[in-house]
Amino acid sequence: MSHRSNLLTLAMLLAAGGSLAGCAKSGEIDISGGAAGITSVRSACPIVGVPAGTGDVTVFNPATSTDASAIDMVATISNVRSTCNDAGDDIQTTVTFDVRARRTQTAAARDVTLPYFIAITRGGTSVVSKRVGGVALHWDAGQGVATANEQATTVVSRALATVPQEIRDKLTRKRKAGDEDAALDPLAQPEVRSAVLSATFEALVGFQLTQDQLRYNATR
Repeated sequence: MSHRSNLLTLAMLLAAGGSLAGCAKSGEIDISGGAAGITSVRSACPIVGVPAGTGDVTVFNPATSTDASAIDMVATISNVRSTCNDAGDDIQTTVTFDVRARRTQTAAARDVTLPYFIAITRGGTSVVSKRVGGVALHWDAGQGVATANEQATTVVSRALATVPQEIRDKLTRKRKAGDEDAALDPLAQPEVRSAVLSATFEALVGFQLTQDQLRYNATR
């Protein structure tokens, strides 16, 4: 299955039931590339982002139409940020994001609550947990745009997010120029890559879309 197919499948699992920001604290692995001097830092904090196809939602009126003339409201998630606290046995990540919505009919005041999800995935394909919340938007009469800021928290076990010591040793072993494996990426080894993926978590936010909404986002 292609990487794009994996992303679309994950989006469907999350939404119908991406700009990344991370953090670097304790629990990092410093992966040095020997003679080349290349360094990559891996943190125990989850990667934070928005899955493909779930960062915006279009509401139609009537709901059965997808014509441009039937668009009632369009909302978008942006400015996804995170704060990671990895001081204890559990790694807690607070995710904040903005929602901006534009409506077409502006005569009367209006209140809308749009459902969103916050989910933890493991290894890029497995959904470990998911919660659904709602972001409240308010328009005054005559107002076309409404904005809101939302916050959600996730928790991941430090033990699960920690790469085993034997794998860490393979990743951090110093390599000298001229060594047979000096130019080889340790992540190319299947057992190393598998262990790192298993310990890699993502905290993902997006709109809780219906199948029709997700299909519209994927095909427009």
